Amino acid sequence: MAAGKFTLLIIPEGSHHVRRLVLRLWTLRLVAGLMVVIFGALGFLSWEIARTRVDYEELAHLRLANFAQDKELQVLSQRLDDLRQELVVLAQNDAKVRVMAQLTKPKSDAFAGVGGPPEDTAWDEVSDLQRQIDQVRAAIEVRRVSQEEIQGFLNDQRSLSAAKPSGWPTRGWVSSSFGMRKSPFSGRPRMHEGLDIAARTGTPINVTADGIVSRSGTAPGYGKLVVIDHGYGYQTYYAHNSRNLVKVGERVRRGQKIAEVGSTGSSTGPHVHYEVRLNNVPLNPRNFL
Repeated sequence: MAAGKFTLLIIPEGSHHVRRLVLRLWTLRLVAGLMVVIFGALGFLSWEIARTRVDYEELAHLRLANFAQDKELQVLSQRLDDLRQELVVLAQNDAKVRVMAQLTKPKSDAFAGVGGPPEDTAWDEVSDLQRQIDQVRAAIEVRRVSQEEIQGFLNDQRSLSAAKPSGWPTRGWVSSSFGMRKSPFSGRPRMHEGLDIAARTGTPINVTADGIVSRSGTAPGYGKLVVIDHGYGYQTYYAHNSRNLVKVGERVRRGQKIAEVGSTGSSTGPHVHYEVRLNNVPLNPRNFL
């Protein structure tokens, strides 16, 4: 082999003819270099194809995520519109009822402090919409509490109305009014703490408001007496009865018969002595007829 040359002998199978191929060193180097370049290019191409496939799968995943995000935004946006409409209706009803009930405006509700780690910016729009929904929900909660306050007020007013005496305890005519008068027994001026309504003996005496019987029996001067506790500080007295028809602890309703007119105790004739008291202070019964 001469310097810088290589001889390659090629002997075909079953033939005695020998072929000789002379290769120079630079040729071999060139071929080796080309092979390296080719294999390097093939490797790079394979890597690039694999990376492109991964990027395509990631892109498909992002598209699906983006589609899901758009759907969620649509749902949240619709929910926000619904909540705002509900809030408008609640606010209108709340304002009307409060004006009718002469109540002050509802107390506002401050948001509590919140915090946390940074969130994915891809969901900032969703988070902003969710925060708006939370604010509307908080406003609705304020209205709900206001509605409960109004309901409680109306219930109290209903209970107060049922407990406040109203109407005549019996059919008859007034024989003696509330206030200072000359005593029919001593002739001296004396405070008359009720209203005397004359009627025939046995005429029904009806309670003038809902309540509970706190006393049913005989008392000095009053004769046979029924006292009804109506709550809210109200009490009514029905005295000089011929018969008491209720017992202590019994619950009674406005208009219910509780006794009959008589002339027991300090009385000059059949009548019912009717008293209305608020926190044990006698009031003029005429203001409740």
